[in-house]
Amino acid sequence: MHAEDIAKLPYRPCVGLMVLNPQGLVFVGQRIDNPGPAWQMPQGGVDKGENPRDAALRELWEETGLTPDLITVEAETEGWIPYDLPHDLVPRIWKGRFRGQEQKWFLLRFHGDDAQVNIETQHPEFSTWRWLSPSDLVENIVPFKRAVYEQVLSAFRSHL
Repeated sequence: MHAEDIAKLPYRPCVGLMVLNPQGLVFVGQRIDNPGPAWQMPQGGVDKGENPRDAALRELWEETGLTPDLITVEAETEGWIPYDLPHDLVPRIWKGRFRGQEQKWFLLRFHGDDAQVNIETQHPEFSTWRWLSPSDLVENIVPFKRAVYEQVLSAFRSHL
C-alpha cells in the first residue's frame, strides 16, 4: 500500500483502559503476537452498535479476566484519540481496512488483588503482565503509541 492509499483509510473505533491498582500502578501486558518488547495497556475494538463504556468492560474481561465488580470507572477521555499504524503494518492488521485507531480511554480503579488477574483468557492477547509506575509508562510502550499514552496520562493526571 502506498502512503496516499493509507491516508484515505478510516480509523478503527477502539477503547483503551488504564487500570490502576490500589498502589496507583498501571496494568500493562506484553503482546503475545510480538517477540520483541511490546507492552501496552488493554485495548480493543468497539463492536457495531456497542457503546464505548460497554466495550471497555468487555475488553477488560477479554484481556485480563477482570469483572466489573472488581473495578470502578473513574474517568474517560473527553474525545477520541487517534493514532496511525506504521505504514508497513497497515496491510497486515485488520485486513488493511484501517490506517490506525481512534480510541476512547477509560480510567479504571482495580479493587482486587493480583490473583484475580487472568491473562490466559479464551483469546489471549498478552504473554505476561506487570504493574508499572505512570512515570515509566511512555518509555516502555511501542514507539508508535507513545504520543497517545502521553495524551492519556495528561487527561487522567488529576486521578493518578
